[in-house]
Amino acid sequence: MLERYGWSDALREHFKPHRAAGLSPGRVVMQQRGQHRLITEEGELDATLAGKFVHEAASGGFPVVGDWVAAALRAREGSATVRALLPRSSVFVRRASGPAGGVQAVAANIDVALIVTSLNGELNPRRLERYLAAVREGGARPVIVLTKADLAGDAPDALQQVEAVAEGAAVHAISALTGAGMDGLARELVPGATAVLLGSSGVGKSTLVNALAGAARMATQAIREDDAHGRHTTTHRELVLLPGGSLLIDTPGMRELGLWEADEGVAATFSDVEALAGACRFTDCRHRGEPGCAIREAIGAGTLALSRWESYEKLQRELAFESRKEDPLARAAARKVWIRRHKEGRAKKKWDEEA
Repeated sequence: MLERYGWSDALREHFKPHRAAGLSPGRVVMQQRGQHRLITEEGELDATLAGKFVHEAASGGFPVVGDWVAAALRAREGSATVRALLPRSSVFVRRASGPAGGVQAVAANIDVALIVTSLNGELNPRRLERYLAAVREGGARPVIVLTKADLAGDAPDALQQVEAVAEGAAVHAISALTGAGMDGLARELVPGATAVLLGSSGVGKSTLVNALAGAARMATQAIREDDAHGRHTTTHRELVLLPGGSLLIDTPGMRELGLWEADEGVAATFSDVEALAGACRFTDCRHRGEPGCAIREAIGAGTLALSRWESYEKLQRELAFESRKEDPLARAAARKVWIRRHKEGRAKKKWDEEA
């Protein structure tokens, strides 16, 4: 059973100390409101977290769907206690909402991330860039899935917009209802590999799960016709074993995706912008009109869209802001820069007034 859910020789090696301690391996296949369900050598069991584990877990270190854990099993009771988390091969994280901030893990040990958006008013290239950056930072391979292709009147234009930001990620336009494009998407899901569905509400994730599973595994709802926005249908995270032997994690729709320490992911997603920035005449170019600025030249020539440059700048500011919040030294340095600029601004204003 464990092998069908991705258990491997590498995981078996990592697990040896836990086996010696009398624990058993399990993979988290469902998570909802702090409750977990594991697939184990003894079948599916409901699991709770050991108090010591909760006390010692770092931010983002609690088990999520896709994680492998070491647990004490009580098969007769249908329950287990998670005592340790095995190392993750990849993880999709986002900045946690709320004033406390921090990091929230969404899914772990994933090979492929299917970034799902619909070919209607919901399509947003800027949001896709965020997902691409977060997926690449976490170590998974991104695939963009454009749903509701049967309802799209301007599909070629939408595809062009998406391919302009994909930066090497595969793009599939599909219709789960008619079956168009499903064969190509299915080839992305190989036996034994784990994929995760990511995207906003109402883009067709649950419908896609049902189409791939060949059964009505998830409840579905239509999008609102007046504004093309969707309703939340999936309220939990669940790992599904597909008929072809691959594994698929469905997740609730995300209203927003705040990046968390995604410098490398942003660089990979905006490799075209980074290459241009490296071609500027001055290494400290701020891209605000300095001579020999490759960024401004590309925008002027139409080879770099202004919206893409502004998106890159926005994500860089967001990452810098999060870094300052977490790093007191970076926060102090940023404050000094702000104070210096404020003083310079006041001095210039005084000079102008006197002149």
